[in-house]
Amino acid sequence: MKFYDLDTSILPEQTFQIVPMRLSDIESVARVEKRCYTLTWNPNAYVTELSNTNAYYVVAKRDDGKVVGYGGIWVIIDELHVTTLAVDPASRGKKLGERLLNAMMTEGIRRGATRATLEVRQSNVVAQGLYHKYGFLDVAQRRAYYSDNSENAIIMWAEELTSPAYQQMLYDYRRRLID
Repeated sequence: MKFYDLDTSILPEQTFQIVPMRLSDIESVARVEKRCYTLTWNPNAYVTELSNTNAYYVVAKRDDGKVVGYGGIWVIIDELHVTTLAVDPASRGKKLGERLLNAMMTEGIRRGATRATLEVRQSNVVAQGLYHKYGFLDVAQRRAYYSDNSENAIIMWAEELTSPAYQQMLYDYRRRLID
């Protein structure tokens, strides 16, 4: 069994599922995004992303089907780029961001990614902590990257995603998330 064969999409003891985003989720994703960010994507961007073969988007849904988080990646050749990740403020503290990230990293590795990158707001220390936990390191800064307030972005990279040590770490985190 490969490390990414551990299915965490449907867990009976939990009240949330992580599933691939569908066109029918976009309206709900846009609502969550507005509660999380001042700069939001045009909902049509998600329509485009869902037809992009290099992209993979997931949502976190409650048992009643309500979308409370989402995330996405691109995998181009051997690089995974985290494009977005958000959890509705009312649903934070339930490890949904981590579950979304774990699912995206797992899928990216399954698609051949050997390293990963992302940008994160300099002020978002909670997200940075999660990314550090998953092996991302701060490597550079983009000054005034965010147009809403000219905040800097920290560029982070995680290397050697296909190493046995990284795959074991990802598997162990996934196990803890479902226990």
